[in-house]
Amino acid sequence: MATADLRHTASTADLQQAIEQDHRATNALVRGDPEPKKKMFSQRDNATLANPIGPPVRGRDQINRTLDSVASQLREGEPIRFERISEYGTTDLAYIVEIERNRMKLGGADESSPVALRVTTIYRREDDGWRIVHRHADPITSLRPMASVVER
Repeated sequence: MATADLRHTASTADLQQAIEQDHRATNALVRGDPEPKKKMFSQRDNATLANPIGPPVRGRDQINRTLDSVASQLREGEPIRFERISEYGTTDLAYIVEIERNRMKLGGADESSPVALRVTTIYRREDDGWRIVHRHADPITSLRPMASVVER
């Protein structure tokens, strides 16, 4: 099943269902509920999560702790849309690159704020279906000067 367009291939229906389930899990996360997102991740030790507010973590326990921490800082989230940039898949491995757009209350804020994240998600087919083996999200959704990468 090597295809450049996952959305229009009948043989990728189970992967598409997993991606839709992952989008629903993201929508729950921005409302403060990490449980659906936790269920999307692989149980294997080589699963990784690089979220926009902390260093990358590896393994189920660290991923769960990170998702709990992130969810504790979010509330009243409203999903807006997922903008697909790129995708590719084989029988056992697939990736998508998207811009995730949401509105949510962050930390102790009284007002909702728009949040846009550039996200790469890698899925792996495992015994119990497609699972996230890696997710990287950051706030870079527009051009920035090269100096923005200088470590301070």
